[in-house]
Amino acid sequence: MVKPDFQTIIDSLIGMTVPAPSSGTLSGHAAGEPFDKLVYSELKRLYPANAYRQFEYLNKLYLSNLEKAGLDRFNLFDSEVAKFLLKRGEAETRNWSPSNMFEEKQNDTADNLFVNEEGPLNKYDIIDIKTKNESKHAQPPNIISALKLAGACDIMIKNKEYDRVSIHYICIDWKKDNSVLRCTGGQHADLFKSDPTKLYINWAAALQIQFDVHDLPQSYSKDQESWCYQYLAHFVESAERRVQEMEKKMIEPFRKYRIERGLMRFN
Repeated sequence: MVKPDFQTIIDSLIGMTVPAPSSGTLSGHAAGEPFDKLVYSELKRLYPANAYRQFEYLNKLYLSNLEKAGLDRFNLFDSEVAKFLLKRGEAETRNWSPSNMFEEKQNDTADNLFVNEEGPLNKYDIIDIKTKNESKHAQPPNIISALKLAGACDIMIKNKEYDRVSIHYICIDWKKDNSVLRCTGGQHADLFKSDPTKLYINWAAALQIQFDVHDLPQSYSKDQESWCYQYLAHFVESAERRVQEMEKKMIEPFRKYRIERGLMRFN
């Protein structure tokens, strides 16, 4: 089975450049998108038969199965967890056609997708790209919705699909060099090799898991089933703490007003 060699991908990018954003903004999407596309071009060069953008894979899947229409297209996935993470919404899927194919969306789960179709069942490697300005300290980036990850774990447990989807992150380090941004290094991390009980969930930032790819330990030695159970326990405990905190700070101080006014309505 062909697998992506992440270190080879990172090593091949060192020294490569992308144009500095014309806006002058060197943070967020403006700096990250060019490197995201650079990683994809290298992934496609090394693995032309396996590398896709998420929307490209969906278009290929649906074009190859034009007899399927509407929501029947969801059944083209041979993995429930892959379907959950990669499919577009119901309305978009119904309206898809060869003349109205999907385009890239910033909120796609996968920046890049590596699909191995050699065996009886497909294997999907989701590869997301993060960037790091070496000359500036920044807070850890948003990684993935904690709720979406909980949903994926739930599906993996229910369907015993522990080896069908992997989630990887590549962080590209860069420095500004006159009118270009130059790749100086990078780091790869496998989400399922991290300790699920130590993942930080920022409830104030759209329930996003946040970490620096460079700082994510890769020492988890149990199987993916154990990872899913441990993550879900961690997620529930974190959510319960958040509920208790909101109850204390946002409900209890003001509950009396609702009680005093009863069902009185205000214009």
